[in-house]
Amino acid sequence: MVENSGYKDYLAGLLAGVATVITGHPFDTVKVKLQKHNTETHGIKYRNALHCTARILRMEGVKGLYTGATSSFIGVAFESSLLFGIYSQIKHLLQCRMQVQGTDSVVPKSSGYSGPLDCALKTIKSEGVTGIFRGGSTTLLRESLGNAVFFSVYEYVKYHMHYQLEASSSNNSNLVDMGIGIVTGGLGGLAFWSAVLPLDVAKTIIQTTPDRSSSRNPFLILNSIYWRAGLKGCYAGLGPTIMRAFPANAAAIVTWELAMKMLGIKHD
Repeated sequence: MVENSGYKDYLAGLLAGVATVITGHPFDTVKVKLQKHNTETHGIKYRNALHCTARILRMEGVKGLYTGATSSFIGVAFESSLLFGIYSQIKHLLQCRMQVQGTDSVVPKSSGYSGPLDCALKTIKSEGVTGIFRGGSTTLLRESLGNAVFFSVYEYVKYHMHYQLEASSSNNSNLVDMGIGIVTGGLGGLAFWSAVLPLDVAKTIIQTTPDRSSSRNPFLILNSIYWRAGLKGCYAGLGPTIMRAFPANAAAIVTWELAMKMLGIKHD
């Protein structure tokens, strides 16, 4: 019988979100800068992710790579808590039904924001309440599609890895579980961003453009970027995104699964 673990699922998800930010935020900072500047007609152009990283370190130091990290810790931790919590609850529900049947984001320094609260207040003052939700529909579309891909790959790879280990009579030790978590989380992350990176580029443009009258339709924006910069422009920031995807999502899954074990949550 699979027990409903309630708040523990959400706590484990929150810890996974914290691990994701610690591991992946520097890569995300570089990705956003590439998406913003390398899709514009004029302005700063970065040759690649390494050039962008070097410029950030030279101008702002290591802390520059963690610009906006406070907002990310709050936002990603909350999102991850809901994501993994709801995912676990739905999975528990589906498993119980089967048993009953008998079947086994970055704020540039030039903006002058002292922190996330200051940023929110100034955005509301200049653009109204809707300003802080700019790009929200595109983000929702990205997350919906991306997480469907992520969890599909995660479950598929995990099932087959466990099947192969059982077939070879390998011991299901904590070390093996951690290895499976790294592989499944990492591959799930790669699949997520490979599927939705163009939508993420459009989201960045929507959120950072100073012209309030500009289109917020992600497909129109991507069409414009494609004609201006080609397919490469639609995948701006691919390098740091891929470099971030594997370790950040591997850390999230390993932390999530470890937290569930420590909290006594059964996860089949």
